[in-house]
Amino acid sequence: MNGTEIVTQGSQYALGLGTLALINAGLAQSKNRSGLLWFFISLPLGPIATFFLVAMEKKQQLSHNKNC
Repeated sequence: MNGTEIVTQGSQYALGLGTLALINAGLAQSKNRSGLLWFFISLPLGPIATFFLVAMEKKQQLSHNKNC
């Protein structure tokens, strides 16, 4: 394996992790969680963060009652 092949594989790995981080950010937002926070959590953790997001229940939104 020469240097060019190593660089190519490394860039493909980084591209895959970046794509997964974007998917996780969207998944987090669909569960009423911070997409930006989960994007950065997903960069080092990758599929582990995806597992946690899928296993978590949807966070309840706070409802503001104007009659109070």
